[in-house]
Amino acid sequence: MRVLVVSAPLVGHVFPLVPLAVALRDAGHEVLLATGGGGLAAADAGLSVHDVAPGFDFGRIALRVFPRHPLIARAELAGTADTRGAGLLFGALNDRLTDPVVTLATEWRPDLVLHEPFAVAGAVAAARLGVPAVRQENSLFDGRDLVRATTARLGSALRRHGLTELPPPAAALAVAPPSVARQDGWPMRYDSYVGGGELPAWLREPGERPRILVTRSTLTGPGDRGPMPAVVAAAAEVDAEIVLVRPDERSTRSLPGNVRVVDWIPLDAALPSSAALVHHGGAGSIFGALAAGLPQLATTGPGDRRHNAELVARRGAGLALRPRSITAGALTQLLTDDRLRTAAGQVSREIAAMPPPADLATRLAALA
Repeated sequence: MRVLVVSAPLVGHVFPLVPLAVALRDAGHEVLLATGGGGLAAADAGLSVHDVAPGFDFGRIALRVFPRHPLIARAELAGTADTRGAGLLFGALNDRLTDPVVTLATEWRPDLVLHEPFAVAGAVAAARLGVPAVRQENSLFDGRDLVRATTARLGSALRRHGLTELPPPAAALAVAPPSVARQDGWPMRYDSYVGGGELPAWLREPGERPRILVTRSTLTGPGDRGPMPAVVAAAAEVDAEIVLVRPDERSTRSLPGNVRVVDWIPLDAALPSSAALVHHGGAGSIFGALAAGLPQLATTGPGDRRHNAELVARRGAGLALRPRSITAGALTQLLTDDRLRTAAGQVSREIAAMPPPADLATRLAALA
């Protein structure tokens, strides 16, 4: 069969869809990924990719949308907007994506459309063609809420394509471990393409001291301080090797002796030899640490980051802190608190027991 995979044109949205897309391709199906921006890098995984968002600039969308909704914008920066801010942003984005996605689908004639919750343009295209749509989760929210929020702000796109509402999907794929977050749909083990980069030899094995990896977001914007400056400030008082992954210039101006720097690396390959992960609260980083069974410190911040970090803390698998609240004591706790490590290990086993993407590829074929 032919499968059209549709994603918002952002790395953090596209890459979690790649393992299932590759599994479908390896099962003999023809797969085309419709996205744009940084997500076009998924072509490096051997997938056919079509740019449906030429000139995409997420910041420009935010600057156009948020000034008209200042209260929601303020809540979004604080991480307390729930789905309201995302609905504004991705509603505007999908209003732009819908026409090119429908045009592509009409020309390519897929038998099934797979889309993430913030790419409802894929669901519109499936409805127009009368083929099954499948929603694949890639976050720690319930995708039904995200689809509702996005569709409510879709503007005239539904009307342009003869729809008054989106029909329910033929299936949904739930990737969150149930003990952390509940999602609707068939369970599937979370996986993500990690892009380019090579793992240095010294990161393949544990070091002389426990290692803390520190990462930052692939998407930056107002209110996004990230954890790196605070970690660097506290690092000298922590008995650990601290590794900054792809740091910005501000974070590397003056580094203690126990801090090292690397460029883009396959993070999933570096986690097994590490003791903890500190990150910005993005869903991909959350899932990576949980799958590896590592305690994590996720910073609360704009968008979904507060929600994600608080879910991890509630499960007992990590800490949720504002960047300015990161201290040597908090970093040491990641390494010494057995309760964090036990909970993280429990969630890791829970994820490992979920069906892999290849199993879902077989199940999806029966829908077409």
